Amino acid sequence: MKRFIIFIFCILFVIDLGDTITVKKTLVYVNYESGKLDDGIPSLEATAANASDAAFMVSPGRNGMYAIGHKVTLGDPGYFSNNHYRSESATPGMPEGRFVRGDNRRYEVSLLLKDWQEWKPGMSESGDIIFQGKLGGGGNPAYYIAAKRNSLMFRMPNNNEQLLLLKDFRQFKNQWFDFRIDVAWRDSPTGFYIIYMRIPSIEKDYKLIKEYKNYHTYLPDNPESKIGYSKWGLYRADQSLEKGDIPTRIIYHDDICILDIDIS
Repeated sequence: MKRFIIFIFCILFVIDLGDTITVKKTLVYVNYESGKLDDGIPSLEATAANASDAAFMVSPGRNGMYAIGHKVTLGDPGYFSNNHYRSESATPGMPEGRFVRGDNRRYEVSLLLKDWQEWKPGMSESGDIIFQGKLGGGGNPAYYIAAKRNSLMFRMPNNNEQLLLLKDFRQFKNQWFDFRIDVAWRDSPTGFYIIYMRIPSIEKDYKLIKEYKNYHTYLPDNPESKIGYSKWGLYRADQSLEKGDIPTRIIYHDDICILDIDIS
């Protein structure tokens, strides 16, 4: 029953969005109330890392009993997968979790930086990618949210755009952050990104952070790319013990929604 109630909350919360965007239906909803790493969805990948604690269940979650945790320890091969130190859940095996050119999508995710040790000058500045819209075929994501230095950032690598979401997250230690991203996936400069954020401990409603209009949003490095999909967890790009980076980081994710939206 709890899973059903939270699902309805997710639907109702996003209906009133203004004159141009309306929600058509929910495609994916992962709230981990099953207590399983794949939330009972066989085609949802929990992690590709081999370490026994690269992905694990935590309680309580953002709204319910459970959330997923991801852990990455630099220098330990158990957390090394696909040529990088990472542990991420992903939706490429789920038809409803994919997107193609011409799709319109809303992405919602809640996350908590667990006991996050602060960045200090001299450490790598690449940041930890914590949620991303990945384009198939390799190369850069279309967009991602990252914990960079001691800030939260939104970035579109192939559009050379970077947006500051929160200047300093250290004052919100071990608190949940909620994000919403509306995307018109286009193979020409006619798409858009609309980014919202909420800090539940101080804000009741989402806050509009930025609108990027008339952007080439489906812009893969590989021209043969056919689909995109979502990933959440920890991707510690270009970090290493040799550079003095924090050895172990942990993050929690919950209430991941992917919705089909209509633009009029």
